[in-house]
Amino acid sequence: MPSLLIKTKINIPALKRDLVLRKRINDALSDGIRAGRKLTLISAPAGFGKTTLVCEWLEICKIPAAWISLDENDGDAARFLTYLIAALQTLISGVGDGVLAALQSSSPIPPNELLTTLLNELSSIEDDFILVLDDLHAVDSRAVDELLAFLVEHMPQQMHLVITTREDPALPLARFRAKNQLTEVRTAELRFTENEAADFLNQVMGLDLSSEDVAALDKRTEGWVAGLQLAALSMQGKSNAVEFIRSFSGAHQFVLDYLLEEVLQKQSEAVQEFLLHTAILNRLNGSLCDALWQDETLSAQTMLEQLERANLFVIPLDDERRWYRYHHLFRDLLRQRLSQKQNKEAISQLHIRASEWFEQSGEIGDAFQHALAATDFDRAATLVETNWLSMDESFQMGTWLGWANQLPLSVRRVRPVLLTQMGWSYADAGNATASESILQEAEACLKRPLKEMVIVEKEQFSTLPARIAIAHAYNAQVEERFSDTLKFSEMAQDMAPSDDAFLQAQASAILSGTYWASGELDKSFTLMSNWVDVTQQADNFAFAVAASFAKADILISQGRLRDAIQVYQTALELAETHGVESITAHHHLGLGLLYYEMGEDERAASHLQKSFELGRQTPIVDWAYRKNLAQAHLKEYEGDYDAALEALDEAQRFYVRTPIPNLRPVAAMKARIYLKQGQLMNAQTWARKSGLSLRDAPDYLHEFERVTLARITLAEVNVNFSDVLNSLERHLKLAETQNRLASQIEILIVLSLAFQAKGEQSNALASLEQALKLAESEGYLRLFVDEGEPMRLLILDLRSAIQIAAHPLFGYAEKLLAEFSQSTLPQNPKSKIINPKFELIDPLSDRELEVLQLIAQGLSNQELTRKLFVTLSTVKGHNLRIFAKLQAKSRTEAVARARELGLL
Repeated sequence: MPSLLIKTKINIPALKRDLVLRKRINDALSDGIRAGRKLTLISAPAGFGKTTLVCEWLEICKIPAAWISLDENDGDAARFLTYLIAALQTLISGVGDGVLAALQSSSPIPPNELLTTLLNELSSIEDDFILVLDDLHAVDSRAVDELLAFLVEHMPQQMHLVITTREDPALPLARFRAKNQLTEVRTAELRFTENEAADFLNQVMGLDLSSEDVAALDKRTEGWVAGLQLAALSMQGKSNAVEFIRSFSGAHQFVLDYLLEEVLQKQSEAVQEFLLHTAILNRLNGSLCDALWQDETLSAQTMLEQLERANLFVIPLDDERRWYRYHHLFRDLLRQRLSQKQNKEAISQLHIRASEWFEQSGEIGDAFQHALAATDFDRAATLVETNWLSMDESFQMGTWLGWANQLPLSVRRVRPVLLTQMGWSYADAGNATASESILQEAEACLKRPLKEMVIVEKEQFSTLPARIAIAHAYNAQVEERFSDTLKFSEMAQDMAPSDDAFLQAQASAILSGTYWASGELDKSFTLMSNWVDVTQQADNFAFAVAASFAKADILISQGRLRDAIQVYQTALELAETHGVESITAHHHLGLGLLYYEMGEDERAASHLQKSFELGRQTPIVDWAYRKNLAQAHLKEYEGDYDAALEALDEAQRFYVRTPIPNLRPVAAMKARIYLKQGQLMNAQTWARKSGLSLRDAPDYLHEFERVTLARITLAEVNVNFSDVLNSLERHLKLAETQNRLASQIEILIVLSLAFQAKGEQSNALASLEQALKLAESEGYLRLFVDEGEPMRLLILDLRSAIQIAAHPLFGYAEKLLAEFSQSTLPQNPKSKIINPKFELIDPLSDRELEVLQLIAQGLSNQELTRKLFVTLSTVKGHNLRIFAKLQAKSRTEAVARARELGLL
């Protein structure tokens, strides 16, 4: 979950111990769930107890629920999706991680596409769950309306949506009613009955009213919960309740105005002053309110506790009673009165105090927002500029850019350091175009007289030309303008102070990507290693750990798998020592794939599982891309080619351009899978669109694509062996010259298959033998097995040619052949990779085990629906999956099979 979310917005509000149980409405809500209706709408004016009702019902129905308390700031589609995923992740660990990563990317993806991805993930969830959108009326946004309509139309059967709102949402409610897909609770149902009003007034509010007085007040308020509460507060201490009730009347809006005024006027001057001073806050705690109230006679924490005990519209946001908020209706009134009683300067000063408190507490987002509310743009800009470095080092550039872009252009344009920071941030996000535009503004700003510039971070200003040049070099590398990368990198090194090892290394490290793209991996590795060493010496351990992944990636490109494992392990140790494990998802993913290649499945499973767990919160922008590539690779090896293609499509959607060269384009990877599927025409379509030719001069940047082109040509009816062999041999020679072991191995594999197809068996075996000699010491295994039956036959022929067990490659050939045998056995992907413990069956989920235990106890399907509070169709679905996994045809057989496996 992103670290800067307000977590209280996704917490289900705590229920007060004293409340009026609404059994009749709770039963109606539960009936809607049992009937399989997808949407529950609770729509009524303010103060009718909508939120409290839902909280009470969730306590009773026991169905897992995710919650979002919406406000006026949630109208942005990206923010809405972020909170939606954060809420769902309180129930379903890791759901929507890829969508979160895409939201932080600079490359916009239509919100409906992101929501589609999320819904596809949710469709795999087996158990029923509820999503509550509280106070939907606060969001005035067409974009969110469209997302919500799409969500309701396409959400999976096991998902149920509950909406509380003061006005009907922009949804096709009439159609949902006609299809019996809507449960509605409106004002008429929410009004307190006389019995409920009596319980509320006398038991909750502590009054002692007669049944006649209760009936009169209930009639006057028409069962309006807030009206009853406000009336009760006004009546406390009055000797003549009958007279008060008799004189009480008016339409709702006037009742609200009257009672709020009456309640406020009954409070002491100190209470009223506290309420007005703190009205600007969305959430309150004692220390924060002290900063605004500045009363030396009473602490704000004491005041908050008194207000809560007095039922004065203060709502606790946590069980420890540290954070509170005002009832929205009450807060709105307080803000209105504040604007009437205080001038703009005084209100701005309150926002400044709040901003200062949040800054001192390290909550820079709130500090920034209050500075904006005070229209103190200098302070807001200073907060952004001074916190850039720490946020850059913690990979929070998306959030930082969101703040910077709220500043007026006139404020930004006189701050060269801030502009350069924005240029770097856009570059980190993969948006080279926006970065270059901002950098040009920074360069223009530097041409101003010094007195016209605003400089806060003077240390960064002193090296600003070098920093701008580094950003230019970064963007050039991302856009594959390699000559410009070299030019700007050299400029940066000349401009940076010679004794600034960090800046010098940063300037040269970008060239690592340039050498990488050209195939000069030794030079690339040296520069990246130097960057890792310098960052570690500077105690910038997050950068050192992150750069170690690129360092290992270079080693893998070189074919040095065992050295790559060592680099990953060293980085993980460094991360654990210095508390930056949150950025190690990539490292565990890399280790998992390496161990998978080597056939060490248990180690692979452990690291892959760890990577997926860490990936839920990783701030690294290309995580979703990397994760989907890994999943595609695993699915491809398992023979699930459709799933592999889907994963590759997802990877492409989340692709973010970085200085690491894109040596294996997704389109080329898909073409290889098309070949395995026998879809030659699809592969040939890619070949035509690529614009590449086997006769092109060899280069490392397009090597993978040209080897793919060779594979496609070999699959055609009339094979041009001359072009295939010449192209492969030219690329092999270049790989040998540049000492790229991984490239040599793959090219030799394809050469052996080409010679085999041509009927030149001796050349085929010679190429294969050379590939095995290079691969054995590094532990390559599945690279060969993935080639399928033609490769198995070649290895068999090679083993026959070797004949004697003493031959250096005999044992390696035996190991590969054994792996071929294993790969042909039926295997479940989950049991192979994620959970090796289960070998005979697909593991049962926790929910399926619970259902199985109840079946073993003899419960019928109907009894299971009542016990688990799910629909009959859900129970039957659980049964079918349990029977399939246990290979059983009946309940009795399933229970017996489960006992044999030790599951019961």
